[in-house]
Amino acid sequence: MASAPETLYARDGDAHLAYQVVGGADSAGGVGDTGPDLLFVPTATFPIDLLWDEPTVAGHLRQLASFSRLILTDLLGTGSSDAVPIKDRPAMQSWADGLVAVLDAVGSESASVFGMSESGLPVLLLAASHPHRVRSLVLSNPFARYVRGPDQPFGMPESTLTKYLDAAERAVGSGALVDQLAPSWSGDVVKRRWWGRAERLAGGPAHFRAILELFLHTDVRPTLASIQAPTLLLHRRGDRHVRRDHAVDMAARIAHARRVELDGEDNAWFAGDADRVVDEIESFVTGGRAAAQSNRVLSTVLFTDVVGSTELAAALGDEAWTAMLAAHDRIVEREVTGARGAVVKFTGDGALATFDGPARAISCARAIHEGVAELGLRIRAGLHTGEVEVTDGDVHGIAVHIAARIMALAGPGEVLVSGVVPPLVLGSRIAFSDRGHHELRGVPQRWPVFAVRD
Repeated sequence: MASAPETLYARDGDAHLAYQVVGGADSAGGVGDTGPDLLFVPTATFPIDLLWDEPTVAGHLRQLASFSRLILTDLLGTGSSDAVPIKDRPAMQSWADGLVAVLDAVGSESASVFGMSESGLPVLLLAASHPHRVRSLVLSNPFARYVRGPDQPFGMPESTLTKYLDAAERAVGSGALVDQLAPSWSGDVVKRRWWGRAERLAGGPAHFRAILELFLHTDVRPTLASIQAPTLLLHRRGDRHVRRDHAVDMAARIAHARRVELDGEDNAWFAGDADRVVDEIESFVTGGRAAAQSNRVLSTVLFTDVVGSTELAAALGDEAWTAMLAAHDRIVEREVTGARGAVVKFTGDGALATFDGPARAISCARAIHEGVAELGLRIRAGLHTGEVEVTDGDVHGIAVHIAARIMALAGPGEVLVSGVVPPLVLGSRIAFSDRGHHELRGVPQRWPVFAVRD
């Protein structure tokens, strides 16, 4: 068997992301000697250093590298990446940030990205929030929301999910999960031993459960309409972990999606008839078109507003009020830039800013509140994550209107968010209070609103 590739590290702030590169030649354009860049993101169960220990898996990875420059990475908190307690960070945002850092480290401006079941969630967020970095998207046995809900009858009921997680936690490290996730390997003692070892070295039962619980409670369905990259959805008819309905639903929500149903029961793509999977990926990645250039992008929109600005301006007078607003604007600019956001414009007594991650936007809103309090000002803030169109330095779209309407509901010192936001910041320490459903002027339907708790 060929030796495993060298494991290197990319940095995202203070975090280190483990990655490997196989085949191809470095190319800023994202196309190596053997084909386009293909970023493969395994689930937390399979650290990239251990993937190569299993000959069948290693062989399939070499097949992928035969038509691409294959890039593999461990998500933050898993495998050889920094063992950061993921509960201390917003999981999806941190994982998507890490994927960008890896692409930067290997000099890839645009790559095809391949995720499997759970790892497809941060891949979807990456594709929606950084469309220029994703040439095309491949998802194996994917889901966008796992649990059942009023608008998703095919999801797993919450009561069943708890038992499912309990059983998975008890089985971790023994190789028993092969029976559920790769039943075609059930009779192979060597593969079961490798699978159990991968789970143990990935972090152990408690770590496995914590990450799986995050994945299975995340809802990225609101991001799907923003995905512009051509998308291949592969799923096996008899998958015991992810029902086919998930892929069917996702195909209806993603504009340029193609769904391919395969025979078999294996959730892990490299088990069963993996040659068919590789063939489908090769045909799609090398023969499919790249994502078209567009000004549309998934963003978190933040509106802030100074409370009682009219009364303050009258009490202070024009000159003093102008000076105070200038100080306010400097604080906003500083905090937004520090949170990797962009100030779109100032609105006289407030600001409009955009971010590629909702957790950063929330932290920024709170920091602005604390900063302007030193000036004797109080702000209110509203946030929503959705698709915007960037034109001539401004942003447009229904997401902008929703954020503005939600801000209008906020009281002094409050940060309110739409119901889209809480599932996207699971894993962070951000807590919310339910403020019910509201009519938003000029926006269809009633929207759930939540207040960020101190």
